[in-house]
Amino acid sequence: MTVSMAPTVEKYLKEQHIPYDVLPHARTFSSIRSATAAHVSPHRVAKAVLLEDEEGYMMAVLPADRHVHLGTLRRELGRRLGLATEQEIASLFRDCDLGAIPPLGEAYGVDVVVDDELGNESDIYFEAGDHEELIHVRREDFLRLLSHARYAHFSTTAF
Repeated sequence: MTVSMAPTVEKYLKEQHIPYDVLPHARTFSSIRSATAAHVSPHRVAKAVLLEDEEGYMMAVLPADRHVHLGTLRRELGRRLGLATEQEIASLFRDCDLGAIPPLGEAYGVDVVVDDELGNESDIYFEAGDHEELIHVRREDFLRLLSHARYAHFSTTAF
């Protein structure tokens, strides 16, 4: 199978010297469905949600089986964040399929806030920028990729 990972993601992982595996799966259109297709716990799949306000963009990273609680996140960060539009997402993540953005905001020049729930998993998976692959890294390496991120508890259960 040909790897179709977003070039920015591949370059960033190499620059940061992060070992990773590519886990192909049937084509899906959400992080939680990608987890199911790849036979991975959705709690181990880090999804990215792009938010924006008058200060700019912010990427919220959380487990695929959870939702961003905007009120909590607004209080935590002292910002009036709302969901970015599909057009804004497409313009920032030009080498990614819409709906498959990786949780590597720094690689795209976007500030990141990570939900504390992700720190509990030994292995982390995330979208490769397409709808057919997940990247697998160890928790320690994932945390290194997000070393400049803020951490907070801002998610709620999806089910």
